[in-house]
Amino acid sequence: MARIDFGGVKETVVTRKEFPMAKAKRILRNETIAVIGYGVQGPAQALNLKDNGFKVIIGQSPAFPRDWDRARRDGWVPGKTLFDIEEAVRRGTIIQMLVSDAAQKQIWPMVKRNLKPGAALYFSHGFSIVFGDQTKVIPPRNVDVIMVAPKGSGTSVRRNFLSGAGINSSFAVFQNATGRAKDRCMAIGIGIGSGYLFPTTFKHEVVSDLTGERGVLMGALAGVMEAQYDVLRMHGHTPSEAFNETVEELTQSLIRLVDENGMDWMFSNCSATAQRGALDWKPRFKAATLPVFKRLYDAVKSGQETRRVIATCGKPDYQHGLTKELNAMGNSEMWRAGKAVRALRPREAARTINKGTKGVAGRKA
Repeated sequence: MARIDFGGVKETVVTRKEFPMAKAKRILRNETIAVIGYGVQGPAQALNLKDNGFKVIIGQSPAFPRDWDRARRDGWVPGKTLFDIEEAVRRGTIIQMLVSDAAQKQIWPMVKRNLKPGAALYFSHGFSIVFGDQTKVIPPRNVDVIMVAPKGSGTSVRRNFLSGAGINSSFAVFQNATGRAKDRCMAIGIGIGSGYLFPTTFKHEVVSDLTGERGVLMGALAGVMEAQYDVLRMHGHTPSEAFNETVEELTQSLIRLVDENGMDWMFSNCSATAQRGALDWKPRFKAATLPVFKRLYDAVKSGQETRRVIATCGKPDYQHGLTKELNAMGNSEMWRAGKAVRALRPREAARTINKGTKGVAGRKA
């Protein structure tokens, strides 16, 4: 493991140098990795593991034909590498629980009764274990319980793998029944293409993740964008101007500068007018949003947000309602303007951006 200085605080992380792919393959040479669920994270992690030479099977209910058919299109063969959930659990030695959090509660009884002693129960989110009083996911004591949580969507996990870049992941061991739980955990983390792995706990992961996705990563970002767009439109700015100043400049220019060298570097590479305004207004936005983030964190930590997820996402008609909500966002003027703006981007630039996703460089990951 490597000791890295993160802003004056030293942390221990696992890189591919300390834990090479060859070591991961040795540790998992006799394991069958059963990926349960072929929806969001499932395809990316399964395909990355397969491309890296691990033995992988898929557990997916045929009652969800969209995901079953997607697995078949990706090359998984019914009866050989594609099974229903119970059969996949029986055949697997590492069981990756990659269905949605709400669905994990529903399928847990069939998973539990088919688990073998000494198996590893793997998660990419601490939700079901930390809030076991709500989910009823209580693992038997004779199995390992481990987690690798990629810091990105399934799409990013696969795309970064194909480009050779990898994606950072946290890892944790909740239960070590075999004495091999940590090695199994880190080997899977390297196998799915992690750029580096940093230690956490199941509880820290779920609280930080639920706060992040409701906050800066998704909820806050979408809300702030809509607020600025609406104010510009109220004052007579065109949809094109409002969208470009709100979203396009952020995603196509500024956020890339932040990615390269940090926020201070991005500020120093903007005009003096933009720099001064950003520095003056940053404290005001922090003061305005800090109380919201405190309330959000408390709602996550208390279990309020998980109760909402389980109650809402587990409804039979949830997908219908979700589609209506997403369509309302996509059909808003702001994102219809965005579609038009994206269509006007220079094609050569688009080809350059997408070039990194072509070709399989995954075995480097």
